[in-house]
Amino acid sequence: MDNRAELTGFLMSRRARLQPESVGMPRYGERRRVPGLRREELAQLAGVSVTHYTRLEQGHGRGVSTEILDAVAGALRLTADEREHLTNLVHPPRFDRGPGEPKVRPDLLCLIEGMAHAPAFVHGRHGNILAGNEPAKRLLGDLAGSSWPHLVFLDGSFRSMIADTEWEPLARQHVAYLRLSLGRYPGDRELGAAVGSLRSSSAEFSRLWAEHQVADWAGITCRLRHPVAGDIEVAVDVMKPSGELDQWLVTFAIEPGSPSQEALSRVPG
Repeated sequence: MDNRAELTGFLMSRRARLQPESVGMPRYGERRRVPGLRREELAQLAGVSVTHYTRLEQGHGRGVSTEILDAVAGALRLTADEREHLTNLVHPPRFDRGPGEPKVRPDLLCLIEGMAHAPAFVHGRHGNILAGNEPAKRLLGDLAGSSWPHLVFLDGSFRSMIADTEWEPLARQHVAYLRLSLGRYPGDRELGAAVGSLRSSSAEFSRLWAEHQVADWAGITCRLRHPVAGDIEVAVDVMKPSGELDQWLVTFAIEPGSPSQEALSRVPG
């Protein structure tokens, strides 16, 4: 990831979403050349010089103090995840290369295999699915060699199970999280390659990537149209197991005793 270009795009996108009246500033003139706040207005709101802010937005973040970053983040109304991303772009964390995709712990394998009615799988930093249980196989098919982002953006069978209105929030979460991850692991070439592949292979991923959204995982509820079981309502949640830095547990919770659970149980493994 080109940190300078990413910093420029990120700050411009965050500035564009703010209107003068939404931050208590007067709007001068009806015709504005740029969406959202002008650079001068953002600098005034942050209490920094226009020169300092302009250099920062142009990608010259080296030497910028924590105080100025905090002021800019506050003026831009950044979330906690966005603040982290801004800091990572200006002061990239050191990336200590470990195993590309470490093996899943035995106790975590036991956990997902013991979830008899809840589809679940574990994925690593690059999104690769490292392990899954039988309910996940019945719901999503063979997960071997696949990845979570690949399922969402490039797997036609998975995409066909989700209505467009429910697919979009799930897709946005993937893109926002991958951007956050690139800031956390700036030297991870495999992660960068995975994002690059998605950008070149999926127009929808590329469209969402251009929005510069940044956020950690969050739960979402959606209805899947399974080709055999029919409609199944699931609550998709992503959790980080205790003690794990680069693995996540994805669960598809289905209400116990519900028609959805009964329907899925009839699908052969």
